[in-house]
Amino acid sequence: MAEYGAMNTFWGIQFRPAAALLAVFLVACGEPYRAPVSETPKVVEFQTTEVFAAGYGSITEKYFDNVDLDKIALEGMKGFGAIDPALTVTRDGEFAVLMTDDGEVARLPAPALDDIQGWAKLTTQFAQAARTRSSEMRTIDDERLYEAVFDGVLSNLDRFSHYAGMKEARKNRAKRDGFGGIGVKFKLDGNAVKITSVRPKMPASIAGLKENDRITHIDQVKLGQLTIDKIVARLRGPTQTVVHLTIERPGETTARQIAIKRTHIVPKTVTAGYDGGILLLVISGFNQDTTRSVAAELVKAKEDTNSQLSGLILDLRSNPGGLLKQSVKVADLLLSQGHIVATKGRHPDSVNHYEAGGRDLAGGIPVVVLVDGKSASAAEIVAAALQDRGRAVVVGTSSYGKGTVQTVIRLPNDGEITLTWSRLIPPSGYTLHGLGLHPTICTSGRSGTVDTLVKSVLADRLAVQRTFEAWRTPGIQEEGRRKDLRNTCPSKRLKTDLEVRLAKHLLADTALYTQAMDVAAPAHQARY
Repeated sequence: MAEYGAMNTFWGIQFRPAAALLAVFLVACGEPYRAPVSETPKVVEFQTTEVFAAGYGSITEKYFDNVDLDKIALEGMKGFGAIDPALTVTRDGEFAVLMTDDGEVARLPAPALDDIQGWAKLTTQFAQAARTRSSEMRTIDDERLYEAVFDGVLSNLDRFSHYAGMKEARKNRAKRDGFGGIGVKFKLDGNAVKITSVRPKMPASIAGLKENDRITHIDQVKLGQLTIDKIVARLRGPTQTVVHLTIERPGETTARQIAIKRTHIVPKTVTAGYDGGILLLVISGFNQDTTRSVAAELVKAKEDTNSQLSGLILDLRSNPGGLLKQSVKVADLLLSQGHIVATKGRHPDSVNHYEAGGRDLAGGIPVVVLVDGKSASAAEIVAAALQDRGRAVVVGTSSYGKGTVQTVIRLPNDGEITLTWSRLIPPSGYTLHGLGLHPTICTSGRSGTVDTLVKSVLADRLAVQRTFEAWRTPGIQEEGRRKDLRNTCPSKRLKTDLEVRLAKHLLADTALYTQAMDVAAPAHQARY
């Protein structure tokens, strides 16, 4: 099913867009290729060199550990082997050498260790030379070349740093920042698409589109056998532009012609529900609209309950993360003062300390946060901040343990590099990465009534507190120790309603809630 413009399900853990380097590089690299120049396919040398230079420069400047330019460039060129395994690149003293199974293809002087332009130019030259000897290299376009090179570089750094080509990057930006669209969900239905949901107050809804309507033509183009991606491309476009749809509606014999003006749409990440005086907010990710949506639901809930809202459940289960600043702002909505999170990296801009600076929009009502083994990154920031600040009881399993921040670097080809550039430090000071968040009440592998589960935790509170003390020891790097700690509440993906029922049980009993809150309170942290 396509969601409000049919975005794919890809959700890279991405944060803080940053400008790419956009310098023009025209550097010659010495000796000519040994392969005949006449055999080299035509490539846009200037363009490819510009892209490689922007990527190499950003990686050496911003990656959270020091990296050597010559080493990452050589690893990038070794990526040619992903296209043709016969191709290899090695360093031979003062030279870089491109080889195939048949022997040497090109030998060029290695640039200086800090010469970004030179290494970018060398990458382009070796790509040209490889195309003279490799039929596989001759069949690829520049986008496939960029993918091979940057995958070669980034796969050797860490598993969260990666490259997205032009098409994938545009989808990623649409999920983070929004896109021009009309606001419908749909699925393929023969030679048309069937609308499965119309987003309220969006252009499609205003124009009168309804669930089960079938779109047969977009701008007079019959959809026929078009793929979802191609349909999406026709539905989306610059904001304030008009798209013309032909609509078939069940029970009507004449098709409707409807003109709809596109608007800026940010994917919905917050869903609200009520049970008595308890508000349940399910947050599926963190994009540019998440904080506004959470705030709006809190305000609406207080109005709907005449300010008698008695509790809040934040469901962050299976939330893979999203934008750092949005997670900080969501935590800030529920905190009136104190530390939220710190980020520490090598680049000066990656070092930040985020503090709560507003009022508690929930008015101090009890909060329970639900997490599981798929709660990651931005979701972990919110849960850890509220737990460490004594603002919420956390229920579920150990979280994913992605405690790094990625910056997004837009490249001249409109692709992007997602690059790890800092680590996250929760208020109590422990290293989140590789460890995750420990819930106050663990439901991993547990059974029984919610009352029994809560009372078992409280009865064994000293053991649980010792686990928290060990968990919050700063700088735990030993993998075996982290594994042992995580095994105290194994990380699992939760699909039952046990956690919601347990949260409601806690919120309904002030004494139990207070006792559970005290179990996880850091010894050196002031209560909220």
